[in-house]
Amino acid sequence: MKISVKFFARYREALGLDGLLVEGDFACVDDVRQALLSREGASVLAEQNLMCARNEELCQLDEPLADGDEVAFFPTVTGG
Repeated sequence: MKISVKFFARYREALGLDGLLVEGDFACVDDVRQALLSREGASVLAEQNLMCARNEELCQLDEPLADGDEVAFFPTVTGG
């Protein structure tokens, strides 16, 4: 299964890239996140307030995946 992954805001800065293509046996969004945690700078993906989307729709980490899906990770938005 191939999944396109995008990173936004400080996640993009921490990882040093906008996105990447990952291949593997991923049942849900969290499987992708777990696979990425070993990358340099990816500790930001372990944050509890992490937000994610599947195919441009907000979702939870347990969202099921299909081959060719796009997953995005981004921090919660704060204002003030």
